[in-house]
Amino acid sequence: MRLTPRISCVTALVVAVVAGASTAASALGPQASQVDGSITAAGSTCTWAGATASAAPPASLTIDRTTVNSGVSCGGGASATLNNNPTVTFDDAAGRATSDLIDITVKQSIISCSYRATNVGWTRDGSTRGYKNQAFTASKSSGSFLCPGSITADPGSASLTFR
Repeated sequence: MRLTPRISCVTALVVAVVAGASTAASALGPQASQVDGSITAAGSTCTWAGATASAAPPASLTIDRTTVNSGVSCGGGASATLNNNPTVTFDDAAGRATSDLIDITVKQSIISCSYRATNVGWTRDGSTRGYKNQAFTASKSSGSFLCPGSITADPGSASLTFR
């Protein structure tokens, strides 16, 4: 069914949710506390810019879901809502970050699907504050029987840029 690939694509985005990429790169060290994001899957993309973070990397921080949700835009007629405020911790020496929990709902037409992913890993892009996701799987937490039971995000299909 054509609906399932679109839902899986958009779900991967927001699950990666924290999802996001910006073309701007910032140097390592404390910066302003904003995050841009995007995810691309099956030819569709969801993005947002300027979401609020509770601190600047490399300090552990929480991304405010209301500021993600107010600016998220998805292609293909879908919508996505982040249901939690993900916490991101950083390991600068290893060039990695981890999101504790990403809980999202994706709606395509009249079908809504919710997914949760825990311990999503991110790999830093060189000496910037840009990160790309490591592969992860998000499990369905609620929604229509038409929703896939889980979705898988390929490495690099989502990104976060802190600025």
